[in-house]
Amino acid sequence: MSSTDFPDAPIIVWFRDDLRVTDNPALNAAAASGRAVVPVFILETTEHHVPFGGAQRWWLHHSLTSLDASLNALGSRLTLLRGNAETVLSEVVAETDAGSIVWNRRYSRYGIETDTAVKASLKDNGIYAESFGGRLMHEPTQVKSGTGGAYKVYTPFWKAFCATVTPRAPLPAPKAIAAREIWPASSDLDDWRLLPAKPDWSGGLQDAWSPGEAGARDRLEAFIQGGLARYDSQRDLPAVEGTSGLSPHLAFGEISPFQIWARVDQVADGMPVDEVTTFRKELVWREFAYHLLVNFTELKTTNYNGQFDQFPWAENDEHLQAWQRGRTGYPIVDAGMRQLYETGWMHNRVRMIVGSFLVKHLLLDWRHGEEWFWDTLVDADPASNTASWQWIAGSGADAAPYFRIFNPITQGEKFDPQGTYVKRWVPELAKMPAKYIHKPWEAPLGDLLAAGVKLSETYPRPIVDHKQARERALDAYQRMRGLAA
Repeated sequence: MSSTDFPDAPIIVWFRDDLRVTDNPALNAAAASGRAVVPVFILETTEHHVPFGGAQRWWLHHSLTSLDASLNALGSRLTLLRGNAETVLSEVVAETDAGSIVWNRRYSRYGIETDTAVKASLKDNGIYAESFGGRLMHEPTQVKSGTGGAYKVYTPFWKAFCATVTPRAPLPAPKAIAAREIWPASSDLDDWRLLPAKPDWSGGLQDAWSPGEAGARDRLEAFIQGGLARYDSQRDLPAVEGTSGLSPHLAFGEISPFQIWARVDQVADGMPVDEVTTFRKELVWREFAYHLLVNFTELKTTNYNGQFDQFPWAENDEHLQAWQRGRTGYPIVDAGMRQLYETGWMHNRVRMIVGSFLVKHLLLDWRHGEEWFWDTLVDADPASNTASWQWIAGSGADAAPYFRIFNPITQGEKFDPQGTYVKRWVPELAKMPAKYIHKPWEAPLGDLLAAGVKLSETYPRPIVDHKQARERALDAYQRMRGLAA
């Protein structure tokens, strides 16, 4: 059976994490057929589907609005549906007399299992289904190690990727999309209540982001013009706009990695090699994260390194809440957590610092951090979020050794030497001198008074002592190794 078996029947394009019209292989294939196209997005509600976090729900609302506008410009529209994907798609097929359904692949365990079941069900009912590669520059099972298995270390994966994968050119948006005269019933986006209402905490997100395909293109171009040439030298400085800011747009598929790679190629000859290579490595790290997710399907919930099943994690709700609220007493940690809560995003260097603090200073299970990030990050991604948390915890593939414990004081002094980042997100420390901005508890009383800081009142003292916490973490690591031996 093929799509040509239904020469006049409409084609359903099932949008998921690919909310764009440019470089969308499934949409391009449907539009090229000349048949009527029914674009559909399903808010999946099955018990095994990991729901969107609060920040991503806000983003999804605006991204769907943007996608619908883009489809309208092409003569089409987006149908919004909710429920079990297999059931909903069967209903749309019946309502539209569609003969085919196409989509771009997704790679989480739930996504693969759902799509496999949907494809089998459609085939049983005489409906043609086809999937395309549009989210990644490679299929996660494509790059294999010398032994024929999956890579566990990033650097060899990067080398193999460069040797075996040639990212294709991005596809243009369709010039027009044929439409049906009668459209299927659609939900009202406002009825999904994706936006926060009482209270509406999204003001910081609105100030920081422009969800949608146009926002993604603008963000890429701003980075190409202003940040790429200094990426390697500035990406670790949280007070500087040194990163691309493309991660949420990639998470929702408002832009593809092919588009980013191709745009970098266009300007690479005029850029310092190290800066461009470092940025490309970050794009390929995302590919590596999906490589791990597909080849280790339990990555989200299970330690990649089984030794960590024996790790003596602590249980301390007070410490967890202090971390979540940015009230740990360590300014660089608190600045990152507050930036996250206000904007739905956190600088990558600071993500490593706050992650290390949670699992090593507080001895709290990395899964607490992964869950909080999933709920609060606009760029929460099933592969990158989990792989990064396991990396910082020491339990993942190619992980930072557990005994590598970031000192939040020296990390702050190295990457935010004047305290510019801290002062922005922890305004109660705005008048602290740079010498003490990352360790206010060591400041002389006169400096504290001049800065208007009262420790334990206007700003907390450290909830744990760094030296003692480091020693406790190393002891826990040794106990784990003994139990796992």
